[in-house]
Amino acid sequence: MKRYILDANLFFNMESGLGFGRKTEEVVVGITNIGKTLKQIQKAEFLMPPRVIDEFLSFFEEKSQNFIKNFLSIILVKSPEVGGIQLPAQIIYSIIDEVRSRSQKGQKIAEEEIEEAGKRFMGQKKLETKDFQINIGVSIKKFRDRYRQATRFGFLDSVADLDLIMLARETDGFLVTSDEGVLRWGRMFGVREIRVGVWKKQLEDLLADGVHHPE
Repeated sequence: MKRYILDANLFFNMESGLGFGRKTEEVVVGITNIGKTLKQIQKAEFLMPPRVIDEFLSFFEEKSQNFIKNFLSIILVKSPEVGGIQLPAQIIYSIIDEVRSRSQKGQKIAEEEIEEAGKRFMGQKKLETKDFQINIGVSIKKFRDRYRQATRFGFLDSVADLDLIMLARETDGFLVTSDEGVLRWGRMFGVREIRVGVWKKQLEDLLADGVHHPE
């Protein structure tokens, strides 16, 4: 039986090419239907760590909707057993080095944006509160975008991300995510993965095989 470790972004990133629908509800229902059948014929099961489940649910105001309940009913919720996992020292060194590098990049960006904000206000007369907020808002937005790009893109920016990788490693499951940072670090940890764009095809093949050759 194949195991797939699902990231929450699968259900909300409509640009990933997943192929289950154009809206979140359609994606959830589509994955639920095929996952339920595959689980019944013992061809595949879907796993998610508790933190990722919480992240998934945080996108919905009404969490008691039937399609959400149906989805959760076919998911195996499991935390990775991190106490017994041994990690190569090289990975720890890489993480520490990258955290330091990204911190330095973030500091440099902050300094640059402060300078730009200062230039924006040089020579201007005293601004009313609203005008000041509009002007400084341009610099704040630019700073936030650049800072996020420098410190978070392509990196593990939450414990939930690490849960996905550790669970895939523990269960020898396939990591299914459109997050470049999770994929990149998953590869460093040596976990199996499947591209989002071909995952649906693999599930359909498993389904067809199970129908033609029931166990």
